[in-house]
Amino acid sequence: MKDHQIQVRVRYSETDQMGVVYHGNYIPYFEIGRVEWLRNKGISYKVMEESGIGLPIVNMNINYKKSAVYDELLTVHTVFKSQTSVKIEFDCAIYNEAKELLTTAQFMLVFVSLKTGRPTAPPDYILELLKTFE
Repeated sequence: MKDHQIQVRVRYSETDQMGVVYHGNYIPYFEIGRVEWLRNKGISYKVMEESGIGLPIVNMNINYKKSAVYDELLTVHTVFKSQTSVKIEFDCAIYNEAKELLTTAQFMLVFVSLKTGRPTAPPDYILELLKTFE
């Protein structure tokens, strides 16, 4: 499956005085979604980093539609979009408990060598996985 969903509860520390999630706190929610997407596909981000490969964000676009609030259970939906030689893209969305769309985002990440900091091809085990989505 190209997609994965995970639930995250809004913590008090992620909100402002009105109980609304601060806009910058959506980025960690999306990161949880991407890391768990990988884990669900059998790829440990930790093991990938231990083998010398990192996956930093090089571009992101976030569209806020409706606010998330304190103690709300959010569903983070992550969908694999595409992969090129060194880049991987995801489309993401966050829904509230009423299944209302709160936020959408697109992320582009690049596989890099942690030793050199330069772009590198994904490991073969990741390429094999991604081929199954084409």
